[in-house]
Amino acid sequence: MAFELPKLKYAHDALEPHIDAKTMEIHHGKHHQGYTNKLNDALKGTEDEGKTIENILRNLDMDNKAVRNNGGGYFNHSLFWEVMSPNGGGEPSGDLAAAINSAYGSFQDFKEKFSEAAKGQFGSGWAWLCVHDGGKVEVCSTPNQDNPLMPGVGCGGHPILGLDVWEHAYYLNYQNRRPDYVSAFFNVIDWDEVSKRYANNK
Repeated sequence: MAFELPKLKYAHDALEPHIDAKTMEIHHGKHHQGYTNKLNDALKGTEDEGKTIENILRNLDMDNKAVRNNGGGYFNHSLFWEVMSPNGGGEPSGDLAAAINSAYGSFQDFKEKFSEAAKGQFGSGWAWLCVHDGGKVEVCSTPNQDNPLMPGVGCGGHPILGLDVWEHAYYLNYQNRRPDYVSAFFNVIDWDEVSKRYANNK
């Protein structure tokens, strides 16, 4: 089965004013579709064809740039759309909140750490919140379309929250003001979804 572009669970304009409709339309319909198509092309006729994206990325040959870049792009964006919601914002609760407080002291301190990871990623890349076996959480960042599932990129664990800091994710609305975009992201995080991913992967 070839990978397919996942459908959004909200309209293109649903995250405004934090993320504008035009950016969503291009980002999902053009960029993510492009990664999906190129990933399928790269996997055609290989032993990885038909495997889950998580399995492919965990066992990736990092020298295979086509699968690394497009498989990462496919997985990263699939997560990104799911952890945002028009009803997002606020703070996590329950086990996830406890894990964040245990690792960072408070939600505010976590927010600063995650924001620093996003703002400090040089060039294109992602900021992540990951969960390790046992439930410990960690913030990290990766360049380009790399992610913590891939061998040797640092952080490790399973990504449960990701923020795209490629310019195509924010430039139409924020131009070079990445910190404003990072700040706005916290208004659309779907903490219920992130909590489910935490529970399923700890």
